[in-house]
Amino acid sequence: MSISDLQIFATVAAFVAFISIAWWAYSPKNKKRFEEDAQLALDDDLIRSSTPQSRNKDKR
Repeated sequence: MSISDLQIFATVAAFVAFISIAWWAYSPKNKKRFEEDAQLALDDDLIRSSTPQSRNKDKR
């Protein structure tokens, strides 16, 4: 295995990681979550009334 084989493998792995992250970010399943997160900084009432557990969307 030469250095060029390792470079090819690293390039392909980086491309697959990029495509995976882009798919995750733009998937319809996450659209509502990202829209809520985008409005969070603008919505003071939501921040005051919510508990830390309700703001953690990773456990949903």
